Amino acid sequence: MTEVPIATPREAFEMLLAGNRRFVAGSPEHPNQDAARRTEIAPAQSPFAVLFGCSDSRLAAEIIFDRGLGDLFVVRTAGHVMGPEVLGSIEYGVSMLGSPLVVVLGHDACGAVAATRAAVADGTTAGGYVRDVVEKVTPSVLAARAAGHTEDADFIAEHIRHTVDLLLERSRALADAVEAGRVAVVGLSYRLADGTAHLVTARGLDLPLGSAA
Repeated sequence: MTEVPIATPREAFEMLLAGNRRFVAGSPEHPNQDAARRTEIAPAQSPFAVLFGCSDSRLAAEIIFDRGLGDLFVVRTAGHVMGPEVLGSIEYGVSMLGSPLVVVLGHDACGAVAATRAAVADGTTAGGYVRDVVEKVTPSVLAARAAGHTEDADFIAEHIRHTVDLLLERSRALADAVEAGRVAVVGLSYRLADGTAHLVTARGLDLPLGSAA
């Protein structure tokens, strides 16, 4: 199944939402997953979205958004924490591959956020390089606590918003693309039990927050 190239951030976002609705309804189309598509994109790729998500094994992007080969440029780390390599990968997807949409994908019951909440509450530190993950999630947890939040969903949403803000603060290339209207950055929160992705924040798109994908 070959798609018409995506021209705008809005079209890319709507295509992503449509795929999630099919997944939730149990009627996936599995587009762009055949031999013809494999041959078609072998010379080059033009993904319609860059997806920066948590490494959680229950968050397989092409499955939950019902997409296929060449559709998504996926970057994943535990707790969707970022460093130079992540920023470079996202900038590559936008600047070199022409993706008009960047998605930050968090989810409920996130182990990285839970571990950070426990570390902040108990004053403990994780061992090894897990400590780096906890340290990068800590600002989000502190902001949620300062706002008086106690529910898991609120901590997850705060971390997603913080990640989107941090992306635009650290990447001049991405911020310029959003300002020019070429790219949008959205934050989605995925619910493990029912498979729905809900909008938390959007930059470059005028969208009602909290809507389900």
